[in-house]
Amino acid sequence: METEDAGRPGRRRVRAEVVAVAVPTAVMFALGLWGLDRGGMWGDESVTYLVGRRTVPQIWRLLHTVDAVHGLYYLLMHAVLAVHPGEVVLRLPSVFGAAAATGLVAALGTRLARPRVGLWAGLLYAITPMTGHYAQEGRSYALVAAGAAGATLLLVRAVDSRPAPRRWWMYGGVLAATCLLHELAVLVLCAHAATLAAARVPRAVWAGWARAAGAAALVLLPLVWVSQAQSGQVAWLRTPGWANVEGLARCFAVGRTGVVFWVYVALVVVGIGAGRLASVALPLLVLPPTVLMLASQLQPLYDDRYVLYALAGAPLLAAAGADRVVTVAGRLWRRAPRFPYPRFPRLPYPHPVALTGVLVIAIVFLVCLPLQLKNRSADHRPENLAAVSAVVARQARPGDAVLFLPSVWRVGALAYPRGFRGARDVALAESGARSGTLSGLEAPPGEVRRRLASVRRVWVVAPAYVLSSRRSPGNPTERLKLALVERHFKPVEDFASGRITLGLYVRRPLPGAGAP
Repeated sequence: METEDAGRPGRRRVRAEVVAVAVPTAVMFALGLWGLDRGGMWGDESVTYLVGRRTVPQIWRLLHTVDAVHGLYYLLMHAVLAVHPGEVVLRLPSVFGAAAATGLVAALGTRLARPRVGLWAGLLYAITPMTGHYAQEGRSYALVAAGAAGATLLLVRAVDSRPAPRRWWMYGGVLAATCLLHELAVLVLCAHAATLAAARVPRAVWAGWARAAGAAALVLLPLVWVSQAQSGQVAWLRTPGWANVEGLARCFAVGRTGVVFWVYVALVVVGIGAGRLASVALPLLVLPPTVLMLASQLQPLYDDRYVLYALAGAPLLAAAGADRVVTVAGRLWRRAPRFPYPRFPRLPYPHPVALTGVLVIAIVFLVCLPLQLKNRSADHRPENLAAVSAVVARQARPGDAVLFLPSVWRVGALAYPRGFRGARDVALAESGARSGTLSGLEAPPGEVRRRLASVRRVWVVAPAYVLSSRRSPGNPTERLKLALVERHFKPVEDFASGRITLGLYVRRPLPGAGAP
């Protein structure tokens, strides 16, 4: 009988830990599926879709010229899209990645503190709008976040069970795979080094970590070498400033403005004093974005999505802060003088404090519901290529032409080819799959001029600034396309979808001639 009673606390603890991880994971999976089919891919998603549908040799050839940093992800998506090529299937790996990251955040909170901290941290991570945004995007960032959270949990386990060479190699393997999904995930090593320093671990632990981290870095070196030659892909990035710091802080919070935001920030600040949990969560939250922003002062490399994995530190600190507040309030309540009051029946729930926290998080989610709904709208993305294709499908006439300024916007026509079948791509010389490029090779300027000579109507797909700016494109073919459109055609209709503009142009009448 004593043995059975002694085993009950242990079993209750295990059940609490399982619930603390399973509930947030299920919530995140449900939120990820909610509104997943929003009816249109945007530019980066269309690139994933097009490259993923190529053969493995074609993908390998492409990576030698562009997008090597996403090579492993494209190979993964090639296998996924082979099952069924569609928008929902395109985004499903991100849904699974976000759900896995949520469960790993909950597991970290449970291991470093207690089950209710893990439960709250996982739920806060799940309802953060930034998490939901990238859970529904056909790119690698949600998977990278899951890998970084998994590597962090393995780090904690390796430190707890020293000496453990097998655990260090598991840590190194997960870290290497995560960095191959996106090379900037290597900055998580800065956070992990700070965690080990704060814990004052012995030399044996430092040695095990150094071997695992060094092995992951060696695996990453070929990718770094190739991607350096492709640095022109991030030429659009700008040097980050204080506005980026504020923007990232609001993205990492459950609510981006108002009372919810400031209460969340206050809980994070309180959570900094949470001892061991803070030594893991605070470096993860602060160091990767800080290092990347500082490095971007020399060469701009910073974008919020590149440090999505650092978001895991915020809900861990907020949950730990809430736990500290509840603990202090409980102590004050027990010390307060007692007055006669009616006795209420005891609640049948074993964890009323944990359930109260869950209820508060549910209320916060409802308060921030408009932002959640906005994230699930196609209009919230930079552009909707399906809408652009639909306009051309409705209004194109036989003999119409289409021009892409610059040529990279051709990915929209390739992702939704049905709408552009009635319009001839007058600048295309060789397809992307055959040429080993992303959007294909274009004809020489003289050939483009000749092809446009007999065209009466042309559709122009371009960012809004291209036709309104006086800046001349660097590529000679792009300069010629823009000059021909401005000189020989006049706009008659515009359709805008985010940062992309679809314009219908008709040829100007010759001097002294009637309207065409």
